Amino acid sequence: MGIDHKNKSWNVRQLEFTASVCAAILVIIPVVASAFEVSGDWLPGALLQGKATPHAKVEVLGRVVEADSDGNFVFGLGRDTQGEVIIRLEAAGQSKRFAYAVKPREYKLQRVNGVDKKYVSPPQEVKARISREAAQIWAARQIVSTEPNYRQGFIWPAEGPITGVYGSQRVFNGEPKRPHYGLDIAGPVGTEIIAPASGVVTLAESDLYYSGGTLIIDHGYGISSTFIHLSKLLVSKGQKVKQGSLIALMGATGRVTGPHLDWRVNWFNQRLDPELLLPVKPSAPHSQ
Repeated sequence: MGIDHKNKSWNVRQLEFTASVCAAILVIIPVVASAFEVSGDWLPGALLQGKATPHAKVEVLGRVVEADSDGNFVFGLGRDTQGEVIIRLEAAGQSKRFAYAVKPREYKLQRVNGVDKKYVSPPQEVKARISREAAQIWAARQIVSTEPNYRQGFIWPAEGPITGVYGSQRVFNGEPKRPHYGLDIAGPVGTEIIAPASGVVTLAESDLYYSGGTLIIDHGYGISSTFIHLSKLLVSKGQKVKQGSLIALMGATGRVTGPHLDWRVNWFNQRLDPELLLPVKPSAPHSQ
């Protein structure tokens, strides 16, 4: 019987093609896991940035986010995050699980006296107003843009001494209250406040019950900044702002004992520590 050289050639090409496909599969499988990384300090209040395959689904702290077209994603750890954080990655039909240990962190106790009683224990007639304003703030923080302004980093929004820090437990007139979630920078009324990062204004209210003059800026992918106790707003809702542009003036509106900026940063409902986002500023010492 003679050899069918034509079929033999086809079979060789088929085997070569099959081998190349198998090799490609073997290469693709580890890439999904090896392309995954998270940078940042695993500390309560920290913002962490990750890298995965483009458009991968990333589940962390009960929320699913999608990596952008370059594979970038971002999330943050709230004040009381502790123990182990699990991240689940889904990409290319595969699922991977990663575990990270969160470092412990201690917080300071602050006693603040001289606060008007109506702000410590608000009267019944303003509770409906407080609920409405809380809903406004919550809605503004749910806006999710796909402009990665957070990636440019953050700068100081105002000059002045730090008079309040993130995570500290505050006691108003001897009555324990919720922890403080912002960074307080003191200064005279009218001190200029600039945008710490670019973004879009999602809330601009001049007179909220607790926070007085209030701005919220969306920095993309669930990261937002809140600025409170402002004496004057210089931007409006829907306006785009650039990092370093003037957005407001410092004030003493809402529940305060003196003029200052209370700057807060969120990743959706996770409250982050603004000071962890900033370069060290020796000229602005803590004075508590």
